[in-house]
Amino acid sequence: MRMTESITDLARALEKLTPEEHGFSYIDLDREPVAEGDLSGWIIPAKDLYDLKGMPTTFGSKARTRMAEETDPFIAAYEARGARIPGKSVSSELGMSVDAEPRDLPAVDNPIWPGHTPGGSSGGAAVMVARGLVRAAHASDAGGSIRIPAAACGIAGYKPSATTLAVHGYLTTTVADQAFLHQITPSLDRKVRVGVLTEPLMAQTDVQAEYLTAVREAAEKLAAAGHEVIPVGPWPEASETFERFKDIFTSRLVALEDYDYLAEWLRERGLTVSKQQQEESEAYAFALKPRLAEFWDVDVILNPTISCDPPVTGAFSSLSPQDNFEAQTRWVPWTSLFNIAGAAAISLPWPVPGRPQPAAVHLGSLTLTDAELLALARELHE
Repeated sequence: MRMTESITDLARALEKLTPEEHGFSYIDLDREPVAEGDLSGWIIPAKDLYDLKGMPTTFGSKARTRMAEETDPFIAAYEARGARIPGKSVSSELGMSVDAEPRDLPAVDNPIWPGHTPGGSSGGAAVMVARGLVRAAHASDAGGSIRIPAAACGIAGYKPSATTLAVHGYLTTTVADQAFLHQITPSLDRKVRVGVLTEPLMAQTDVQAEYLTAVREAAEKLAAAGHEVIPVGPWPEASETFERFKDIFTSRLVALEDYDYLAEWLRERGLTVSKQQQEESEAYAFALKPRLAEFWDVDVILNPTISCDPPVTGAFSSLSPQDNFEAQTRWVPWTSLFNIAGAAAISLPWPVPGRPQPAAVHLGSLTLTDAELLALARELHE
C-alpha cells in the first residue's frame, strides 16, 4: 500500500474519508512537531485513551470526554523524538472490548473487511495504518488490544514485555518499523524451540481453517530455517489463569463513577475481588511466565491471533454484557495469556491464497528477549 508521506498528503486523504473510515476521533493537522529527532517526518496519531495536551480525550465515550492538560509520558516520549501527532485514534470505551465502537461516537469500519470490526481496542490506530494514512499509530494492549486489530486489519502489532497487564506500543506494517519505534535491534544468534498451539485456551470455540493453515505454514517456515518446531497442547490451568486475569483487570474498574452496559458488568465483577484475592492474582501473574516455559519446554509459542475472520460491526455490542464478553473471548482465546504473563508477543499477517485478506499468526515469548522475538518475527514476515 502507499503511505501518506506528509501532513499535506494526509489532509488530502482525509477529505475523501468519513469518520467511520479514517479512524480519527479528533483531528488537528496544524499541530507542529515539538522537537527534531529520529522520528522526524513520522506522523503518529495518539490513541484516545491517553492524554495529549490541548486535545480532547474521549476514553472511547462521548460522555467521558475532557480536555487534556498534560501529555501521557509515552506519547510525550515519541513526540520528543520528532514525531508529529495530528490527532487521536478511536478506541472502544476504556479499552474494555475488542472492537472499535466507542459509546455515542462513530464506530470504525474495517478497511479490508468492509462492514466488519477492525478489532480493538486500538481499532482506529489499526485502520489508519491499514489504509496507508500513516506509517505507524500509537496503541496499547492490556489483553490483546494491539495484536487483535493488527490481525483483523492485516498489519503488524507488537506488545513489548512488561510487568503490568497494559503496555504501550504501535501498529505498523513491518517488523522493522516496530523495532525502530521501540529502539530495539532485533538479534537472534541461536535456534529456538517453537511450540505450535492451535487449540483455544480461554474459551471453547472452533478455529477457522485459514488460521490453522497459516499457523501450519508459519511453523514449516520456521522449521525450514532450522528451528525446532513441536506441537503442544493447552495450558491446563487456562481457566484459572483467565480468572486471575479478570481479577486484575476488573478490580481496576471499581473506582469508575459513571458506568453502564459492559463497564457496569465488569465493574460488578471487580467488586467481588477482595484485596487478598487481587494480591494473590498479581503474585500468580508475576510467577506465570517461567511456569509456562517449564510446562511447555519451548522458547516461544506460535498460535493463531484470532479464531476467525472479523465479525460484523455490532456483533459484540448487540449482545448482553455477559454474552458480549464471552463472544469476545471466543474470538480471541489466546492473547490475554501473554498479558498476564508479561510476555512479549507479536501478531503478523499471513497470506491466504484466493482472497486479498490475510489470516494472522501470533508469536508469544516464554524465554526470548524482545530483541530475539522481533528477530524471529522478521524471519516470518520479512
